[in-house]
Amino acid sequence: MLLATIESTGDAGRLLLRYQRDAIFAGEWWRLLTGHLVHLGWAHLALNLMGLALMWALFAGDYAPRQWLIILAGSVVAIDVGFLVFNPDLAWYVGLSGVLHGVMLAGTIAHWRRREPDAWLLALFLVAKLVYEQTLGVMPFSAKSAGGPVVVDAHLYGAIGALVVLAGLTLLRKPL
Repeated sequence: MLLATIESTGDAGRLLLRYQRDAIFAGEWWRLLTGHLVHLGWAHLALNLMGLALMWALFAGDYAPRQWLIILAGSVVAIDVGFLVFNPDLAWYVGLSGVLHGVMLAGTIAHWRRREPDAWLLALFLVAKLVYEQTLGVMPFSAKSAGGPVVVDAHLYGAIGALVVLAGLTLLRKPL
């Protein structure tokens, strides 16, 4: 509902809320969060919502709600830091796909820990997709489906953020 409401604001809302490097450095810090909530258009939003529904169906019960919030936050922070540090030429970004990759990594690890049969397939798919994107670029038809440019580094950074959060949660559970 929130994402659809934001999308209904059209270009004006998109311009006000997207991750925009120069605006962030000018003090518009909210864009570090809201950039993940706005989309290129209704088709992009629909793709991200379908991805969210799939992630929910596969992984919702794998972590407690508080843990999921921490995983989501870790993915958002990793994407934003990644953009700011490693992608200085990236002027703007919108979308939830980077965070969804963090969710997929976290869910895959949960399945891996429980030795579920789908863990291998999930891990193989995610690693293959990330490697493809980092070496060859955008997956075929991704930009056309989304309705604009796809920033594949967001996918990698989101997955790394989830991995860092899970490593931290694991370390916190074990006495040193």
